[in-house]
Amino acid sequence: MLLQLPLHLRPRLILLLLMACSTLTAQTQKDTLPPGDATDVQEQLIEDVLANSEDDTDEFSFNGAFEILEDYRRRPLNLNKATYEELTELLLLSPIQVGQIMGYRDRMGSFLSPYELQVIPSMDLEAIRRLTPFVRVGNDLDDAKIPLSRMFAEGDRELYLRWQRRLETTRGYELGPEDGVTNYYLGSPDRLYVRFRQRYSNKMSFGITAEKDPGEAFFTANNNKRGFDYYSGHFYLADVNRTVKAVALGDFSVSFGQGLILYTGFGFGKSSQATNVARGGQVIRPYTSVNELSFMRGAATTLALGKNTELSLFASRRGRTANIVSITDSIDIDLEDLGITSLDLTGLNRTPSEVENRNSITQVNYGGSLRFRPTQRLHLGFNVLGTNLSRPLQLRDQPYNRFFFRGTDLVNAGIDYRYRLRNFTFFGEIAGSENTSENATADIGVAQIHGVMVGLDRFVDLSMVYRNYGVDYQALNARPFGETTGARNEEGLYFGLEVRPGQHWRVNAYYDLFRFPYLRFNIDAPSQGHEYRFRLTYWQKRKMETYLELRSETKGFGTDGDESIFTNLDPVVPRTRFQARLHFAYKIDNVWEWRSRFDAGFTEDPLNGRENGFMVYQDLHFRPRGPLSFSARMAFFDTDGFNVRFYEYENGLLYNAQVLPYYHQGTRAYLLVRYKGIRGLTLEGRIAQTFFTDGTTFDNSLEATGGPRRTDAGLQAIWRF
Repeated sequence: MLLQLPLHLRPRLILLLLMACSTLTAQTQKDTLPPGDATDVQEQLIEDVLANSEDDTDEFSFNGAFEILEDYRRRPLNLNKATYEELTELLLLSPIQVGQIMGYRDRMGSFLSPYELQVIPSMDLEAIRRLTPFVRVGNDLDDAKIPLSRMFAEGDRELYLRWQRRLETTRGYELGPEDGVTNYYLGSPDRLYVRFRQRYSNKMSFGITAEKDPGEAFFTANNNKRGFDYYSGHFYLADVNRTVKAVALGDFSVSFGQGLILYTGFGFGKSSQATNVARGGQVIRPYTSVNELSFMRGAATTLALGKNTELSLFASRRGRTANIVSITDSIDIDLEDLGITSLDLTGLNRTPSEVENRNSITQVNYGGSLRFRPTQRLHLGFNVLGTNLSRPLQLRDQPYNRFFFRGTDLVNAGIDYRYRLRNFTFFGEIAGSENTSENATADIGVAQIHGVMVGLDRFVDLSMVYRNYGVDYQALNARPFGETTGARNEEGLYFGLEVRPGQHWRVNAYYDLFRFPYLRFNIDAPSQGHEYRFRLTYWQKRKMETYLELRSETKGFGTDGDESIFTNLDPVVPRTRFQARLHFAYKIDNVWEWRSRFDAGFTEDPLNGRENGFMVYQDLHFRPRGPLSFSARMAFFDTDGFNVRFYEYENGLLYNAQVLPYYHQGTRAYLLVRYKGIRGLTLEGRIAQTFFTDGTTFDNSLEATGGPRRTDAGLQAIWRF
């Protein structure tokens, strides 16, 4: 058989056989390469991306980035035909690994087996194990043009029903118009969520989502006829024919380049994945989340203009909640001529004032991306975005927002690039904004980001990023890599490093220098800062993982200065936050897993001195082959206040995980139970409670309970058919 193969394939087959033999030998030594469990992989990604981002958020909704993994778990991605964007949006591979896979395909033609990934310099056995459930090699029926009727008939269908509620009664539900107040909740404290979706791999998807947030009315008050406060629907079809590569109707996400103009997809920020710094993924994707901000509503398409050129076009029109300018005098003013002071970023419509501002303006977005790939190594993108607001944005006169966009129309344009040269991947984007507002100090604002990622050898990866987002640059939908959001008033230089010194060891580290040339919100002077992060990880496949992490950030923050000296401007002083973490996860057997974590740190500045704190938790996970499983946590924390807070990931209802800050003195506990004893049906229940032991009470305006406890409960049913 070997002699009958073409000469150029014989060395690869011999290499493949050697790899397989070595893998089988390793299995007898308990150093296995089995497929990674899909659920475990997704939970690990959520833990790393969200918990390490330290965003002050209390919920992780079903992010489209992780839906992609579910698609490919059921119908794996063809490793030999996958594009750079498809491999990147898996979130299982770094851009360096993706570049090396593409380079190997350029040289060798195709992979004969997933085991062949072992020849990729930056791919160790753990990375391959995580990837194998989602990729395949070879051709099958999924690679052919599949009729739409078959996609409808054989697609995977799923129905989600979710209920959540805070058990303590908060102040917002006790007040009403009879109390002579205007700030109270119109609805119940229940959070309700319904979603139906049908999909066929990454080729076809359609569905509808409905949600009611706590405090929002449900078939009462302003939602008497509408029912749920938020609805979303989508239809998406890929590879329609040789010309039409994608069509999206309803709600969809759009991402251009490195995010200087528009990015509504998922992208790494600064995290323990220190070399994952480049944005990527498909330009157009279906939208199924309940985030009421990061999506477009209308139509989009991607067209192939020849073998090496693609054009993506979209148009969107949707209502936006905004704060309307208050009328301060008795002059007759047409309400339609009133401007807005800000765009709402919460998506909440609970109180009369929030409802009054609901969809008070219409936002229209339109644009396109022309992408040219003369070779597999070079990518060039030309991007344009236009934005129109039905009412003018009239920001309040504050020094920090002097250069912000004002008016109704904004145009952004830019060029992004990516180039592979051996082990080097260069990427970047340059964008400009047409500054037509009265406050603009320049006709065109400029923002730029440039980076390089390199696999130095089999054991070391390095990345560097330079960013310069001009003070004059204006964009409403930008989300690039950086210290802050919005792509403005920031310059920085980032270094990321990953070292694999041994078979079971990994070092991740980064160092970031940044400065802000102009004022920011609550920062009344130009400021600067730096941040570093170091993580040392030791792991044994399917048995244990432990890591030590050190993290420190120093940057300026605003203070309430001496009013006899500082009247309009407050002094800016440096504040340092340092945190150390020791994490240990151990699989006792195939059923039980034990996780322990200890965090300690401090925050220090000239005004408040040093504030200290620590946190420790114990997790227990029970995941048998049977239908019943559970996860539980008991945590203790003791800090001097909110300035010393520790963000921790919590297992939640499926695709509804949480990242919460632990601070003050108290305990945090939760129990999650999951049952899969009925074919196609998953039932879940969760209860969690925070208890302050130092006398602190939850007294935050309408969310105040007046007591030291806060208890949340939730139920979810998922039916796949």
